[in-house]
Amino acid sequence: MAGVWGKKSAALLGAVVMAASLILSGCGGEEAAQSGKTAVKAMKVMKQDTPVSYSYPGQLKGADEVQVHAKVSGSIVEKYFKGGAEVKAGTPLYRLDSRQYESAVAEAQARLHKSQATLRNAQVDLARAEMLWEKQGISEQTLTNQRALVAEYLAEVESNQATVRKAQEDLHDTVVYAPMDGKLSVDDVAVGTYAGAGSTRLVTIGSIDPIYAQFSISETEYLNLLAEAMETGDNPNKDNEELPKVKITLSNGKVYQSEGDLIAADRAFSDNSGSLTIKAIFPNHHGILLPGMFIRVGLVGVTTKDAILVPQRAVQQLLEESFVLVVGPDGKSLSKNVQLGEKVGSYYIVKEGLTTEDTVIVDGLTNLQAGKDLDVTMVTAEDMGFSLEESSEIVDKS
Repeated sequence: MAGVWGKKSAALLGAVVMAASLILSGCGGEEAAQSGKTAVKAMKVMKQDTPVSYSYPGQLKGADEVQVHAKVSGSIVEKYFKGGAEVKAGTPLYRLDSRQYESAVAEAQARLHKSQATLRNAQVDLARAEMLWEKQGISEQTLTNQRALVAEYLAEVESNQATVRKAQEDLHDTVVYAPMDGKLSVDDVAVGTYAGAGSTRLVTIGSIDPIYAQFSISETEYLNLLAEAMETGDNPNKDNEELPKVKITLSNGKVYQSEGDLIAADRAFSDNSGSLTIKAIFPNHHGILLPGMFIRVGLVGVTTKDAILVPQRAVQQLLEESFVLVVGPDGKSLSKNVQLGEKVGSYYIVKEGLTTEDTVIVDGLTNLQAGKDLDVTMVTAEDMGFSLEESSEIVDKS
């Protein structure tokens, strides 16, 4: 019995000792955690000229687009093309019923011939009157009257000549010609349609090589594009090669292979949207791009000078505020609010809130708060795999 009691006592004593040791070790661990430092990785804020790409919604426009109307009215009796065809300037497109215009020409010519005959008779009478006047066979008033009559008949002839020309032009205009080289639309009117002079759109013709991309930018972005010219005082239009190149992404996500050039900007910002309409021109030798397509326009080669850069993974966001944790002068974590600009590769451009003196924490941020003692390991962008190389994504500025 004593042996059994001795064994129980030993077991009980061992349990008490173990519990005490666990309590003591727990207290010691908590104290160690409270007094210990949080291990983090950090790096200096970067400052350098940084290329940025922007993207805007846009639409393709024909370089030249003209609605074709008939100059005279009449029913269409012939059509010489198929919708969507490529045509050259001067190619016949339609013929209108010309019978009334042929009759008008014949009638105008008849009136002209009659007036010409009347003028010739009056001119003969005038010549006779002048001979008689020299011989004092008629009065001066009679001669004056005959001269006035010849002048009247001459004016009538000139008027009839103009009427003939107008009638001939109307007859010529019953055939409608292509005003320019280009591609025809498919929504052309059919044979039998009555075309009103200058009012009925017969077909639309436009040039698609080259083709325009039209989009809008904000005032700030416009000033950023011209920042270098504003600093140097140079004319930003003196050399288009200094302006950023333009790429377009089609609605299927494919990037068009050829780059375009910025060629025109509107004369003023829109009062409603505060944006400026811009045009860029693209080669379209194979006719892949068509007017009316919706696209995304990307400006390539825009550089932000002396940009402050912070890794994206260092940025934390709460509600509408962005902040980063930096290593404070006392070795503790310190929170700083930042105003972010564009994304560039692995980085954000920081507009406000940081300087190159700041050391930003880039790793070990989980549950890290401001005011914590830090065990800092300095790293480089190469160590962390950060890069300024742009991804296939372009910054959306719509």
